[in-house]
Amino acid sequence: MKISYHGHSVVYVETKGKRIIIDPFITGNGLTDLDADKLEVDVILLTHGHNDHVGDTVELAKRNDALVVAPFELATYLGWQGINTHPMHIGGSHTFEFGTVKLTQAFHGSSFTVEEEQKIVYTGMPAGILFTAEGKTIFHAGDTALFNDMKMIGERNTIDLAFLPIGDNFTMGPEDAEVAAEWLQAKRVVPIHYNTFPVIEQDPEAFADQLSGKKGLSLKVGESIEL
Repeated sequence: MKISYHGHSVVYVETKGKRIIIDPFITGNGLTDLDADKLEVDVILLTHGHNDHVGDTVELAKRNDALVVAPFELATYLGWQGINTHPMHIGGSHTFEFGTVKLTQAFHGSSFTVEEEQKIVYTGMPAGILFTAEGKTIFHAGDTALFNDMKMIGERNTIDLAFLPIGDNFTMGPEDAEVAAEWLQAKRVVPIHYNTFPVIEQDPEAFADQLSGKKGLSLKVGESIEL
């Protein structure tokens, strides 16, 4: 399994001959190295409905005939726009040909903002994603605060690689993310959701260095890791 980071919360996974992207916020993301018009994907996994996570989902799904896996309300909303979706909900798991997806809880909001109409569309509960393929498990926490059940997630799953937000203001900051890393017992931890906007500016390398056991890994944009 090859996993790469592409700015904000965008994670790209290649496994079993499939190309999977998590939270494809590309257009409007000044930190990404991806081009939404050229990106090839088979599957899109979404943690929640905020615009900086749904991003280019509809356009990517239509152009690539990609499957979108998302929490129920968000999947329904996107399905009405003519794309192929698989709805799930927190606590549920499903095994696809490309791997197993399980949604965990996350403490955040979830809505899609239609700027031109000054309208906010409710898109259900936010989630984290446990993804397992080729005998390895990654955890994308989505946008979340620190919460005690991260201990249970760590106890019940062997997490090889965890992606945790560190931006603060909207999500956990570095201090809380450090506790989350300990509770999740992940073998490696990558910081996400930082520096895209001034209000979430953080030092990802400093965060990675402060994690015990040399488990912190600050991936640069476009950099990848093999599991």
